[in-house]
Amino acid sequence: MQLQVGMVVRVIAGKEQNDFCMIIRTEKNSVWLSDGKHHTLQNPKRKNPKHVRPTQTIWNPNGMTDCSLRKKLRLFKEGNKFV
Repeated sequence: MQLQVGMVVRVIAGKEQNDFCMIIRTEKNSVWLSDGKHHTLQNPKRKNPKHVRPTQTIWNPNGMTDCSLRKKLRLFKEGNKFV
């Protein structure tokens, strides 16, 4: 599956292992992730695409705030994937 902006991914390597994040920006050899808390929308984390696994969920990042992203990711992690 092709990684794209707005996609929710699970991190499989690094400090954030097993956390869910949203892709903010993609480049040739990296993706920029935000979780709304440690890595905000204005200060995303650069990650190797090999270290993330995509989910079927894609959200529109336009107009989203860090607070709303945290809430959506928390509900997503708890099992309510239709956020």
